[in-house]
Amino acid sequence: METPSYSELPKPMEPSQVPDPAPTASSREVIIIGGGLAGLSAAIYLGRALRDVLVIDAAESLAIWEPEVQNYLGFPEGIQGCELLRRGCQQARNYVAELIREEVDRIRRKDGRFYIHGKKAEFECRKLLLATGVYHLPPKIPAVDECVGKSIFFCKDCDGYRVQDRRVTVVGHNNEAAEYALGILVFTESLMLLTNGERAAWDKTHDQWLRDYNIPIYTDRIIQANHSQGFIRTLRLADGSEIPTDCLFTTRGDVFHNQLARQLGADLDDEGQVITDCCQRTTVPGLFAAGCVTPANCQMIIAAGNGATAAQTINRELFEEYVRAGELLRHRKKQLHRDTTEPVFAS
Repeated sequence: METPSYSELPKPMEPSQVPDPAPTASSREVIIIGGGLAGLSAAIYLGRALRDVLVIDAAESLAIWEPEVQNYLGFPEGIQGCELLRRGCQQARNYVAELIREEVDRIRRKDGRFYIHGKKAEFECRKLLLATGVYHLPPKIPAVDECVGKSIFFCKDCDGYRVQDRRVTVVGHNNEAAEYALGILVFTESLMLLTNGERAAWDKTHDQWLRDYNIPIYTDRIIQANHSQGFIRTLRLADGSEIPTDCLFTTRGDVFHNQLARQLGADLDDEGQVITDCCQRTTVPGLFAAGCVTPANCQMIIAAGNGATAAQTINRELFEEYVRAGELLRHRKKQLHRDTTEPVFAS
């Protein structure tokens, strides 16, 4: 499916900085599909391991839509998501990882290698890492794009802290929405739950919790979010009433970018996330996945950690394969042939 777009925000890499691929096939040791936090972290580790690594990026990282990331280690004043990506790109390039702007249409595996068909070029590699991420479905409210990241949020773990003592609305109609509403009580007492015209589908237990905690519930459809420069002021309902609110959390669900994993036959869980082991291996030999396309908690710093884990595993597997195939021995013989000095041993 075609991913809907949020409001137009600056991309982390301008076209002048990220070259288009050459129109010929490119063979690499490792290819990473996805230039978000997971993919860039993996590229940094693999580049430092002197691996020949290519990052294929379609500029779809959710970090693009974050005007201020407040919970990433090492940035006590916060950092814009685009800037975090820009720095990650530069760091990967410092270790000779190559980054290109390209969209991948299809992918196949044959004789232990991966063949990647993009819109502009074709690629092949020994190891493949999918860091394709997820898309959070926005609420069905007209003209909310400009509010995303400012006053419309998708994750209470990421953004609950910033809504302390503010008027918060949770939009949803299932158990997750009910739990979100209860979770937000930690941060503010001014809270309501809107089903946006949907019939409440939470179970009896969650319904009782909402009653016990006296959570106001509105079932009318939201027809407009009145805001000023992306900061919500009121929500207008279909019955004509307006509800004052400062922030909105939506729980419509996620769309995982798992199409490439599906093409390769990787196992997915019931939600569509790519199943991996603790080393980020999928069920397809040589194929890895990291970040929000996997069951990992969808946090930027966790995605970066996933990428590092995948890179370490990939590097180890390549090392073992090269030793078994004698490629490392051939490399060593070339080193010794070039060396014209006598070795010096400590006594």
